[in-house]
Amino acid sequence: MCGIVGYIGHREAYPIIIKGLKRLEYRGYDSAGLVLYDGKDLKLCKTKGKVSDLEEKVAKEISTEGHIGFGHTRWATHGVPNDVNSHPHFSNSGKLAIVHNGIIENYEPLKKELIKRGYVFHSDTDTEVLINLIEDVQKTDNLKLGKAVQVALNQVVGAYAIVVFDVNKPDELVCARLGSPLAIGIGEDEYFVASDASPFIEFTSNAIYLEDEEMAIIRLNKPMKVRKIKDDSLVDPYVQELQMNLEQIEKGGYEHFMLKEIYEQPNVIKDTYRGRLLANKGIIQMSGVEDNLEKFTNAKRILIIACGTSWHAGLVAEYVIEEFARIPVEVEYASEFRYRNPIINKDDVVIAISQSGETADTLAAIKLAKENGAFVFGVCNVVGSSISRETDAGAYTHAGPEIGVASTKAFTTQITILTLIALRLAKAKGTMNQSDYQRYLLELEMIPEKVQEALQTNDVAKQIAEIYKDVPNALYLGRGFNFPVALEGALKLKEISYIHAEGYPAAEMKHGPIALIDEQMPVIVIAPNKGHYDKVVSNIQEIKSRSGKIIAVVTKGDTQVKALADHVIEIPETSEALTPLLTTIPLQLLSYHIAVLRGCNVDQPRNLAKSVTVE
Repeated sequence: MCGIVGYIGHREAYPIIIKGLKRLEYRGYDSAGLVLYDGKDLKLCKTKGKVSDLEEKVAKEISTEGHIGFGHTRWATHGVPNDVNSHPHFSNSGKLAIVHNGIIENYEPLKKELIKRGYVFHSDTDTEVLINLIEDVQKTDNLKLGKAVQVALNQVVGAYAIVVFDVNKPDELVCARLGSPLAIGIGEDEYFVASDASPFIEFTSNAIYLEDEEMAIIRLNKPMKVRKIKDDSLVDPYVQELQMNLEQIEKGGYEHFMLKEIYEQPNVIKDTYRGRLLANKGIIQMSGVEDNLEKFTNAKRILIIACGTSWHAGLVAEYVIEEFARIPVEVEYASEFRYRNPIINKDDVVIAISQSGETADTLAAIKLAKENGAFVFGVCNVVGSSISRETDAGAYTHAGPEIGVASTKAFTTQITILTLIALRLAKAKGTMNQSDYQRYLLELEMIPEKVQEALQTNDVAKQIAEIYKDVPNALYLGRGFNFPVALEGALKLKEISYIHAEGYPAAEMKHGPIALIDEQMPVIVIAPNKGHYDKVVSNIQEIKSRSGKIIAVVTKGDTQVKALADHVIEIPETSEALTPLLTTIPLQLLSYHIAVLRGCNVDQPRNLAKSVTVE
């Protein structure tokens, strides 16, 4: 969840570290810090607050000279957000420094033992325990830094991505990971370390992603060595060519990354199905599905595991797969899945969905499913991510970097992939006639153009936002394929504007939520002229009779709902199963404008992190 940036090479380290930390702000954090080595001394600066606060403090307190150093943005787990608990942390001798993402679960017994040995602790963090454990191992056994890190990590339980420096080894950084991502950029006589590649994309296009339980010893003017932490065996690392570019991680003239990413959706949906959807030929080709088609078609059940917005995409997939391919689908919160002793069969297919490909709960659920013999298929956005490596097969969404914490283009590209899978399975199983199959392929091919049209509702969404920006609560209602969109719309509103919002199946309103309806309660109703349209109209009438305010998302040309609603936002016509790709657009825009009008930090909402890499 936190962000790490490190550098060792011929350049000044500080500008790289501070700019890199800014690029990692989207991951979510509450404090920031950095350490630089100038050839003689370690210079430390850290603070509660933003990277901009750190930058101001650095200018007042320390020299920024040095060609080696690292920085960190912290999302508090052990210890409240404050200057002392911020990273980096030093060992008691002051010679070792560390930054750490993750959680050391057995830090308390380790800390007690270290206190017995005379160590003093200045923070409440598990990280300070780890760096002192490394120092204790180093002193006790007279070990070099790399070996001391390895021995110490074999004593800890939990998750970590770490970078460690020793003033007695001034040309070396030691990195390691377990359950938290860490990338190493390889340049000419220089190395970069970061939680993802965005901090060093302009310096190199070559990177290594450490696997779980691997560590790297990075030395100036020497080849990097990667070893297994458990058995010390050497690893031949795979050097990847990075897929992102600098333009993708800049705002490109938009006020916020979230708005930029909302407007990118026509292009990224097209990128997601490009080469996979050949509508005129009636073909869907996805190697991950095609190579394992028998496993899908013979599956007695498909289990979908995900968290947050990805879970909502999975709910849409449940409707689509069951409708098209007639395979039973269950959608599970990954965070609950492995703790309830789930029933997993060898003829189950498990689909794991994650934008980052690093979600800790989803990774743990994948491992459990594989241990029980299930075939696991991953849907994620980040090439080389942990989920893409842990799954048996999968498909990338090609959404490009998503910097805004509130997922937008991740949701629609995930639905696109899952719809392609559903259609391919329907074709293979013969559960859809050829004319309907061909019609859906053509409709899906037209979705980017229709999303572009749906984006033209921006001004209407902004006008509605002006009216409702100060409400304390909101309800979102949908039926069928659009019930998950109601959940997603409510999530978007509460996570970036801090307005309490809930999503419900429209018919469930009578079973409790209708008690909340009064003239102060806006109700956002997703009401395309498909499926259960008449039932939704009836639900709207029930709300109106109780003085509720109706904001309706309707199909262009609608008259019936328009006559009842206080506000309408129109979307283009499409097949019912594809409507979630369109109905979600005005809900994203509405949430965005309400949050902006409320003065909220849209790209970095409070208490949230982009990639949840700890439980």
